[in-house]
Amino acid sequence: MSDIFDEVEEDLRRARFEALWSKYWPSMLTVAVLVVAVVGGWRFYDWQQEQKSAAAGARFEAAMRVSRTDGPEAEKQFAAIAADAPSGYRILSRFRQATELAVRDKDGAVKALDALAADPAIGPLLQDVARVRAAYLLVDTAPQADIIKRMEPLAGPGQAYRHSAREVLALAAMRANDKAGAERWLQAIQLDTETPQGVRGRAELIATIVAGLGN
Repeated sequence: MSDIFDEVEEDLRRARFEALWSKYWPSMLTVAVLVVAVVGGWRFYDWQQEQKSAAAGARFEAAMRVSRTDGPEAEKQFAAIAADAPSGYRILSRFRQATELAVRDKDGAVKALDALAADPAIGPLLQDVARVRAAYLLVDTAPQADIIKRMEPLAGPGQAYRHSAREVLALAAMRANDKAGAERWLQAIQLDTETPQGVRGRAELIATIVAGLGN
């Protein structure tokens, strides 16, 4: 007897399913097609991005090889990559373009680095890298006030590039015969236990020169 009830219950479930399928199958089919299309489209997009990234990487490596023998040509190639490559290689190429440009046109390189420093799309850490690189290019020629404006915000405790910023500030002060200013930044370098050995060693050389400055 229970078998009969089971069969009846199974027939009722099948009938309900068939009724629901008849009513909703167009919508369900549409959703299924959309899911397949979205997944397929996303995978195709990923594949395209991988291909673009691989192509940009090859172009970047080629430009790096060219830079060993022909700076101006490498600069052109980096500029081309920066114009149409995926984000990572675009940013790298902008930095490399500025590096190549610095060899023959320091003002142009500073302008390129300042553009990077002003671009929030590259992120705050890379913006600070651009600021430090620009300051290193300017430290021998720019007024001390300009270097202070550029580097002092990066020289405080906890700043990622404080060691380089303090070195640039000490160099700018030394160049301006500002003994007190140089000693301030040299002391900050010496007292910071996280100062890299290279920066610490250069600071000792700067301190030797500063010691000979007039008061």
